[in-house]
Amino acid sequence: MCTVGFARSLGFALLPLALGCIVANVLLFFPGGEVSYLQQERLSWYTWYFMGIGGGGVLMFLPAGVFISLGKCTGCCWNESFMMCGAVMASLVGLAGSGYCFVISAIAMLQGPFCFTDLGWMYPFSNAGGSYLLEPDSWLKCQQPQHIVEWNVTLLSVLLGLSALQFIICILQIFNGLVTAVCRPCCYKQEYSLNA
Repeated sequence: MCTVGFARSLGFALLPLALGCIVANVLLFFPGGEVSYLQQERLSWYTWYFMGIGGGGVLMFLPAGVFISLGKCTGCCWNESFMMCGAVMASLVGLAGSGYCFVISAIAMLQGPFCFTDLGWMYPFSNAGGSYLLEPDSWLKCQQPQHIVEWNVTLLSVLLGLSALQFIICILQIFNGLVTAVCRPCCYKQEYSLNA
């Protein structure tokens, strides 16, 4: 089994996920596709935590780049084991980034959007504990930006899903690296027996 090839495929899988996180986070800055709310600083606090741009996005390019640059399986046990050790370390960075993106997105989903209501600009669902997600009729509390609840729920769901996939990929690479570290010494014995 080529563990390096598997790691490379995981790296290629991380790239579109990272780009998706960046796009979803950028769209949170423009509710309903409008720039005016950003200019007036009428955005939810969690938007400024850059969970998709930083955690699920830019930070994920490190493990993706490491996984992809591992090269092809060359049959060199020492070289492959050394490279996989670096890939495991990069996976830990990926776990931190995807975990950050997931946690902030989940908190943001529970908090609900910042919007204009009959009482002014506020977080009308902050004390609902996420129950507003099951009560679409209550979304009408938010008068501006229009359809802000749907906008935020959709984008935050995308961030939650993509960061969960990133987390799983990084876990897979950690197991892949550990299997390589444990099992690859067997190839030394095989090479020794073949040379004897």
